[in-house]
Amino acid sequence: TLNFSHPQSIGRMRSFFGNFGMMVRAYTYIREMGGAGLTQATEMAVLNACYLRARIQDTYALCSERPSMHEVVVTDKRQKKETGVQTLDIAKRLMDYGFHPPTVYFLLVVPGALMIEPTETESKESLDEFADALLSIAHEAATTPDLVKSAPHSTAMRRLDETRAARNPRLRWLPTPA
Repeated sequence: TLNFSHPQSIGRMRSFFGNFGMMVRAYTYIREMGGAGLTQATEMAVLNACYLRARIQDTYALCSERPSMHEVVVTDKRQKKETGVQTLDIAKRLMDYGFHPPTVYFLLVVPGALMIEPTETESKESLDEFADALLSIAHEAATTPDLVKSAPHSTAMRRLDETRAARNPRLRWLPTPA
C-alpha cells in the first residue's frame, strides 16, 4: 500500500511528466541553489548569451532582433548565400577547434539555425574562445569554403554521410573480423 499523505512530497511521478532521473536532477539543483542562487545563475546565463551574441552578430545573421535570453540563435543565411557553407558545415568545423557543436536545425521554423546556449558556468575566456572559433570559421568560409565544407579534419572519424546513416541506421556495433 502506498502512502500519499506526505505534504512535503513533490507527489506521484508518472512517465508523462518526463524522465524521472532528469526531474530528480532539476529538483536537486533547485534545492541546492535556493532562490538567490537560481536568480544569479539565470542572470549569468542571460549575460553570457548576450555577450556571445554581441561578439558574433556582425558576422552571423541573427534569427531574431529581440534580446537574447539564455540562448542566442543565429543562422547560416550570410555564409550560405556568400560561400555555400551551411550550418552543418560550421558545426562540423567547430569540432576541429575542440568544441562540441551546438544544436543545429532544431528550430524548424528557422532555416539553418545554430542555437547556442552558454550556461551560467562559462567564463568570459571560454566564451571568447568559442566566439573566436565561430569568427575564424566564418573567415575560413569566405576564403577557403572547401576547408569548412569537408570538416572535421582533426577527429578520429572524418565527415560521416548523415543522410545515409539516417536511411540505413546501424543500431548496434559489431567488431570487424581480423
